[in-house]
Amino acid sequence: MATTPPGFTGNLKKALAGLRRISLDGLRWRVFDAKGQVLGRLASQIAVVLQGRKMTDKIYYWHTGYVGHLKERRLKDQMEKDPTEVIRKAVLRMLPRNKLRDDRDRKLRIFSGNEHPFHDRPLEPFVMPPRQVREMRPRARRAMIRAQKKQQANRAKEEEDAKNAAAEVTA
Repeated sequence: MATTPPGFTGNLKKALAGLRRISLDGLRWRVFDAKGQVLGRLASQIAVVLQGRKMTDKIYYWHTGYVGHLKERRLKDQMEKDPTEVIRKAVLRMLPRNKLRDDRDRKLRIFSGNEHPFHDRPLEPFVMPPRQVREMRPRARRAMIRAQKKQQANRAKEEEDAKNAAAEVTA
């Protein structure tokens, strides 16, 4: 077993104990590229992947109109029956609940796969707009620039001191 620094032995033992409790057989390994990502969005994506229970935990409810006839269907079962309805309900529930909601719902057409009846019409593919990362606040930017200039000045001073020290030794 590899030697570890004295402060890390407890943490390493805890991590290894946690891994022994989990069966790693059959797990899918995923790699997340964090470069250029916003921390909160990256963390929420990782959390969704780690939870991975939405297919069994999400339940759609509806009432038939008769007393005591509350029906339910799990997301997994709904995806097997009609996957387009899952997308329809997700979009519809994000729309504002007003008089225009039904009209907007009628405009939505969802087809599974690449087959659709609109081959004779010109279709325009929707390209998701690039996400704009907010610029740094001016005060924070100025502080960062001042800190960088200070570091550069310190480096230049250290180099100059080193040159002077070397010149004194040779003289």
